[in-house]
Amino acid sequence: MTKHLLWRGMLAGSIGALVAATLALLFAEPSIDAAIAFEAHRAAHAMSGMADEELVNRTTQKGLGLYTAMIVYGAALGGLFAIVFAAAYGRLGQLGPRSMSLLMALAAFVVIVAVPAIKYPPTPPAVGLHETVRLRTGAYFAMLACSLIAAIGGITAFRRMAGRHALMDRLAIGLLAFIAIVALLQALLPVIDEVPGDFPATLLWQFRVAAIGTQGAFWLVMGYAFGRFAERLLLARNGAFQ
Repeated sequence: MTKHLLWRGMLAGSIGALVAATLALLFAEPSIDAAIAFEAHRAAHAMSGMADEELVNRTTQKGLGLYTAMIVYGAALGGLFAIVFAAAYGRLGQLGPRSMSLLMALAAFVVIVAVPAIKYPPTPPAVGLHETVRLRTGAYFAMLACSLIAAIGGITAFRRMAGRHALMDRLAIGLLAFIAIVALLQALLPVIDEVPGDFPATLLWQFRVAAIGTQGAFWLVMGYAFGRFAERLLLARNGAFQ
């Protein structure tokens, strides 16, 4: 069954990516353009005004490049999502395929997007020093790894309580374990604050809301679409065996 779920997951991820890319084009890209204009204006006053040559122009970045990158990203995550679903389905009580898929999508959004963004929120161009790119990139992926480790710790705590506590108590214990591990690991990572003092606060806020909202839309649409696809597949298979 996994192979049948796999391509459905990739399709659902592609659908989610199309929606997310469209939202990014409408809401995030204008903020990026404004941030680039701010950076260029500041550079023109600070230096000679010469700008680096663009390898890919903004028109391509906002059009074909955006949609291509998002679809590849969505299809890859959709395939992984389907594999995890196949392994976990039937092990979390009586949840149906759609409920299971949406619950997994919510959990993935929290672990992969929300938690890392608390420590290192997304930032547009003109925010961050060129010489700290490696530090910031490494710190972000370290935070992502910490979030995944915390999620594994929470799931482990949840499973070890099986048979000894009610479901809601186990969920509360697992959630508390997740939060505690995240808080501990976050405290060990460096604080990075490189927002220029003259950078527009409204622009920064709009970009961050758009970036996180776009990711939220991706996980919601993919989770819902995959749930529908999986439900039809499982109903068809169950009907074939009756």
